Amino acid sequence: MIRLLQIICIFQLFSCNSTLNDISEVEEQPVESEVIVLATELTSPWGLTFLPDGSALVSSRTTAQIHRVPAGGGTPQLVGTVPGVSFSAEGGLLGLETSPSFENDRTIYAYLSAQPTNKIVAIEIAEDFGTLNVSNVLLDGITTANRHHGGRLKIGPDGHLWISTGDAFQPELAQNSESLNGKILRIGLNGSIPEGNMNNSPVYSYGHRNVQGIAFGPDGTVYASELGHRTWDEVNVIHEGLNYGWPQSEGTTGSFGEPPLTVFHPDDCSPSGMAYARGSLWMGALGGQRLYQIPVENGELSGTPIAHFVEEYGRIRTVELAPDGSVWLFTSNTDGATWGGTTPKQGDDKILKIELE
Repeated sequence: MIRLLQIICIFQLFSCNSTLNDISEVEEQPVESEVIVLATELTSPWGLTFLPDGSALVSSRTTAQIHRVPAGGGTPQLVGTVPGVSFSAEGGLLGLETSPSFENDRTIYAYLSAQPTNKIVAIEIAEDFGTLNVSNVLLDGITTANRHHGGRLKIGPDGHLWISTGDAFQPELAQNSESLNGKILRIGLNGSIPEGNMNNSPVYSYGHRNVQGIAFGPDGTVYASELGHRTWDEVNVIHEGLNYGWPQSEGTTGSFGEPPLTVFHPDDCSPSGMAYARGSLWMGALGGQRLYQIPVENGELSGTPIAHFVEEYGRIRTVELAPDGSVWLFTSNTDGATWGGTTPKQGDDKILKIELE
């Protein structure tokens, strides 16, 4: 067993349609949970998606490789290298998601930064997991840049593919209705546009800076984690067609756009991947080097955020709920980050498994 510490933090509590409700301090409280190291010595892992047999596929941002990790952990097996990936400070092979019909179509989806624009592709995986092939481009036209790609993919309870994009270091794109950047997008698994999107486009919500986490509550609530600039990082509840304020507003600074569910200072956070499990959002923090547990219910905070693993494992990039109910997470210490980076530890990067109690 390993002991997780809840640190003193300051958080701000919002509902989706209200202003500030409360500011609270959180006392230290020990929590226990088992942590298992499933794999080591990964290179800049970014995307994680589970297969029907419980194994997982992992993307490497800086090599464009996809590896398969056994359900019980072990040496990752190289599946192949995704062609057409363009590398930059934050770009490369990013999010992955598995087709609900994988056993029949052998398909996963991937977000890649590319030239001339970033794109979402379908990839077919060979039966022996020894090769891969890009079979279709579902969406392109996402402005590329050195930073702020977003990159997370999730299939929602509606059966559609949800995509997070960054503002490509051009803040004005977040408010530009003609741009796919600074948005949360939603498309069909064949690239079609679902009913309910904005203006018959892939756009579902806008006014985002750099969303790297999407999670769905059991009631269908859509949550997103968003990297701020130097004032506030955000967790938002996402609604169709709404404006989340960037760049006019950042967190609780400014009154333009929807208020966040909760905010964290970037020094303590810089949020990336996020998953829902057992009544909480579990959110990785890069610069903050910790895993946040954020109790939620029906789109509102139901308790105070808790920080686990503070500076214990380094930067945490990706958090996913495994088929067995555990939580898998990646460290991100070999990523070469120029902002909030850290020296890799022995065995980095790692996949960790948390047995929730």
